[in-house]
Amino acid sequence: MSKKSVFDWCLKQGERTENHKGVREIAPNKENSQRHMDKALHNVKAFDHNIEEFPDWSVSAAFYAMYHSLLAVLAQLGYESRNQECTINTVDYFIETKKIELDRKYIEMIRRTSEMLPRDAKLLREEFQYGTNVSVNKEILNNLRKNTIEFTESVQICLEKMRPGS
Repeated sequence: MSKKSVFDWCLKQGERTENHKGVREIAPNKENSQRHMDKALHNVKAFDHNIEEFPDWSVSAAFYAMYHSLLAVLAQLGYESRNQECTINTVDYFIETKKIELDRKYIEMIRRTSEMLPRDAKLLREEFQYGTNVSVNKEILNNLRKNTIEFTESVQICLEKMRPGS
């Protein structure tokens, strides 16, 4: 399925009801965008805070730091999303159509936390959030932290270059 087809499907899901499970066009909202970035940075701090005693929660914090960064992009462009896959795919579509200047590697980063892992960040987060394992390999955590910081910083730069609704 093409990125355009997925984007259109996500928009259709957003039309359904007030509590939709897709992407919906809204007025561009720089303040809401900033709130999502604040939440992303809060999650980076949560990652660091939990890394020693609760590394499984650090994995979730890393995913949500990346995810809220993407929600910040959508808010600034005039979209809201209530579906993780639609959020990721919509930003990927906007990169492809040059609506935003963000390296596509960040889409891969949220999908794949490091070259060592065949699982994406979402699946890794689900494994540690819903599974029973509480320990995480230190090398994976170090790579995840590095990637999360790079991801959020790159999205902040992207947001600075964007005009609301552009």
